[in-house]
Amino acid sequence: MVSRGRAARPRVRGKKGAIVQTYGAPPSGVRVMCVDELGPLAVKTYPGEEWKAGTQRATVELDDGRRGQVWGHAAFELATGQATCVLSPRRDSAAHIRVLEQVIGAFPAERWLISEDNLSIHTSRQTQLALAAWPEVQVQFIPKYACWLNLIEPWWKQVRALALKGRRFETVDELAQALEGVLAYWNAHRHPYRWKKRPQEQGVILGGFSVVHENRKT
Repeated sequence: MVSRGRAARPRVRGKKGAIVQTYGAPPSGVRVMCVDELGPLAVKTYPGEEWKAGTQRATVELDDGRRGQVWGHAAFELATGQATCVLSPRRDSAAHIRVLEQVIGAFPAERWLISEDNLSIHTSRQTQLALAAWPEVQVQFIPKYACWLNLIEPWWKQVRALALKGRRFETVDELAQALEGVLAYWNAHRHPYRWKKRPQEQGVILGGFSVVHENRKT
């Protein structure tokens, strides 16, 4: 008898292949966006990278970071390298919906394909209602334990390095200005992200452009 775990594997591989296929060859008239959140980012001192001669250990100023925090909600397009971001004091459905609104406004297209994980704010009632009003938007959920498929992750690393490393922030506004400045700089110097992975099994592109809900639990 085939175990339940083994029976599920071909379907998971097929879903991964479908996601990779949309990255490499998106359907005509469709813009593929990777969506994810970063945070909470505390208002504090972020260590930098600096080499000094000598035998002493590197030290950094102690900072409890209890001056506020920010969440980044962003969408990143592989084909152009363009990104958009919403900064919010919390990770909630309202901020996620604002990102989707920005995608529709800043990335003109016939249809949009959103690749994201199945976090609760991505499948909440508020988000479902918003998506019901946007039939041109399809959500393609990334399988569990496959976060590497969301290619916004390396972009977030670049943002952290450019905006935070080696800096001290005193207020939430200072932190927000640093993140917004890096976003503007990135979009001014953007370039396409080349996805080179070639899975052994390529699944078909997920059908339909409507509200899709699966694997809702994280």
